[in-house]
Amino acid sequence: MAPTTTRHSLLVTRDLSAPYVLEAQIGHLLRRAHQRHVAIFLDSMGEDGPTPTQFAALVKLAEAGEVSQNRLGRLTAMDPATIKGVVSRLAERGLIERAADPHDQRRVTLRLSGQGSELVAGLLDRARQATAATLAPLSPLEQRRLVALLGKIA
Repeated sequence: MAPTTTRHSLLVTRDLSAPYVLEAQIGHLLRRAHQRHVAIFLDSMGEDGPTPTQFAALVKLAEAGEVSQNRLGRLTAMDPATIKGVVSRLAERGLIERAADPHDQRRVTLRLSGQGSELVAGLLDRARQATAATLAPLSPLEQRRLVALLGKIA
């Protein structure tokens, strides 16, 4: 009996003449998984909650304390244009504060406001629940493997 071939098994091939099946391509699958997670995350955060990118910036500020916008972008893997927009929106909402760097007046540092700190603390459980809901179709072993493999290629 010949082994069965699934659409997803076509992904792992070095044969460049093999048929191109969109549903088996890593980029397509990552985008679909990302869309699913974002929908779950936004639902978990509520109508006025932060977006995933905003939440990432808030969490990293909670961890790192006061940092430059450039450093925050590196910590969250966001390009300069993206982190600039994220920071502007968070500042408009009063969740982060900007301050002149005491050592270099040309540089601005960012930190969580009191309101931002409270928001992060209040949303961590919801963020964990969103992650759990995203990974729910997988067994605990599959969840650990997926996270490890994604960390390896990220």
